[in-house]
Amino acid sequence: QVQLVESGGGLVQAGGSLRLSCAASGRFFSSIVMGWFRQAPGKEREFVAAISRSGGSTDYSDSVKGRFTISRDNAKNTVYLQMNSLKPEDTAVYYCAAGYISGSARPNDYAYWGQGTQVTVSS
Repeated sequence: QVQLVESGGGLVQAGGSLRLSCAASGRFFSSIVMGWFRQAPGKEREFVAAISRSGGSTDYSDSVKGRFTISRDNAKNTVYLQMNSLKPEDTAVYYCAAGYISGSARPNDYAYWGQGTQVTVSS
């Protein structure tokens, strides 16, 4: 069983930055694919980024590419999402997810989810 806890959300102005972290409990963190999703009010859960088991490969949605960076530290059982040049449309609850399918952008492919952390970007 993998348990995930997100942190680092908050309120920022457009153009600002936030760094989200996701701490995972479990013995096999290095064996799972990690991803970030977000969900805004009235919208479905949206893929943001994913990172391979080793951290050597990353995938991003077109909407965040060039602005967000996903990384992981397997020694610390932690995945990060560095968010720069934030826009109001980035406002959402951000969820950390873990699964076993590499590079998946589909929420159903992730078996484990955190509780989410709120990111609000003001105009």
